[in-house]
Amino acid sequence: MQLEAGARFKAGEKTAGIARDLRVSERSVERWRRSWREGGADALRWAGPASMPKLSAAQFVELEAALGKGPTAHGFEDQPWTLVRVQAVIGRWL
Repeated sequence: MQLEAGARFKAGEKTAGIARDLRVSERSVERWRRSWREGGADALRWAGPASMPKLSAAQFVELEAALGKGPTAHGFEDQPWTLVRVQAVIGRWL
């Protein structure tokens, strides 16, 4: 979506038209346009959620070992792993 907006910026299209066609706010398009001016199309590429840290290969190995001990080792008595529990362990671990 953002890369499409970048092509339209290059073509000189107005913010309001891009926002309407892409079904996003004008504020989002303005933010994308500012990024595009500063860094070109590469600045519009998605880098993943900003709130999620990326793990190194070594950290991933450590996390895999920690999760391999099972939920009981992390205080979840007689309960299977769920996404929420895995997130809790990751949150404590980081």
